[in-house]
Amino acid sequence: MLTAIRNSWALLLGMMLLMVGNGLQGTVLGVRGDAEGMSPSVLGFVMSAYFVGFLGGTQVTPYLLRRVGHVRVFAALASMISAAFILYATVVDPVAWFVMRVLVGFCLSGVYVVAESWLNDGATNETRGQTMSAYVFVQMIGIIVAQALLNVADPGGYDLFVIMSVLVSISFAPILLSSSPVPMFEATRRMPLTELFHTSPLGCVGMCLLGAVFGCLFGMGAVYAADLGMSNVEISIFIGAIYLGGLIFQIPIGWFSDRMDRRRLIAMVTLTGAVSATLAGMAGGVYLLTALAFVVGGMANPLYSLLAAYVNDLLEHEDMASAAGGMILINGVGALIAPIIVGYAMENVGPAGFFLVIAGAMGGIFVYALWRMTQRPATPVDETGPMVAMSPVVSQVATDAAWEAALEDAQEAADQDTAPVPAG
Repeated sequence: MLTAIRNSWALLLGMMLLMVGNGLQGTVLGVRGDAEGMSPSVLGFVMSAYFVGFLGGTQVTPYLLRRVGHVRVFAALASMISAAFILYATVVDPVAWFVMRVLVGFCLSGVYVVAESWLNDGATNETRGQTMSAYVFVQMIGIIVAQALLNVADPGGYDLFVIMSVLVSISFAPILLSSSPVPMFEATRRMPLTELFHTSPLGCVGMCLLGAVFGCLFGMGAVYAADLGMSNVEISIFIGAIYLGGLIFQIPIGWFSDRMDRRRLIAMVTLTGAVSATLAGMAGGVYLLTALAFVVGGMANPLYSLLAAYVNDLLEHEDMASAAGGMILINGVGALIAPIIVGYAMENVGPAGFFLVIAGAMGGIFVYALWRMTQRPATPVDETGPMVAMSPVVSQVATDAAWEAALEDAQEAADQDTAPVPAG
């Protein structure tokens, strides 16, 4: 990974700074919105707007790239993100915030496509897997670091919004000044959702419900913490624990994924997440809630990679790229709807509604996984592909590149295992 970081440090640094700014955005809006008297249901609509824009951006960005090129698209989207972050503090209104969240989601989806295209194009076959792993790692680190910045200034003022805007503006300098050549972009055909569902019902249902979990955790986590009365320090630790858990648990879950029936592991992971979320809904005390949030985040984030690996086990190599786009869409639909549901749940049953919705979504995947295990025999472990650590905040470009690299590595390892041993 060190080689990949050395070769792509400018792009990776830029993306980390971008994720610091973006990671701070969701937390600050949740805290500021609660302080301004916006109800959880209203903030649920505001937070869901990001996913509306993100899904729209995935559809429009390929057209923009073909029409005006990577550099112009990147610079235009970057300027709009920076402007939106400043306008949040200037126009404190839920309708205005909704519009700006749509804009930010739209622009970030395009930024991810451009940056990931550059990363992929600049990597070799030998470094592509390491480069994409480093990309996911710096993304998560950026979001975790962002939570600490919540304590730098008062969310009720302008300073944090200025910091967000400056971070985003600075993040594009190393990317645009990189010596990497402008890559070629080819949009991948998306597999029809009906075909994807027929191939893997568990993958589709799981991705949709997991998207709901992501929408709750990353869209409404700060709203929940503020509604519960946590201080800014406690909120930053609480949100940071969710992301830190996701980063740490990738390794053990990935290890088990390559050694057992993935449906059984999906059931184990979602049961752990559902139980932890249920306990959090009934728990009191910031420290216990933070510990349980760490476990819930630790189960949710790797589950994205686990479900993708399970779906790919059922596909031919040439169909994986087109299926990835469908899975991103399904996950985004779940993430779009969940904040609205959580907002109404919190208004009707109190802050505990936040974790109860998460428990319901995780429990739904658990039950459906158990049922699917009775409908189809397990794929033999020696016939499964690798699990690739991925983040839900990447585009199809990074997903395709990471899977291509992992499959090439697996094939190379298999060729070495079957190579004849020289006599003598």
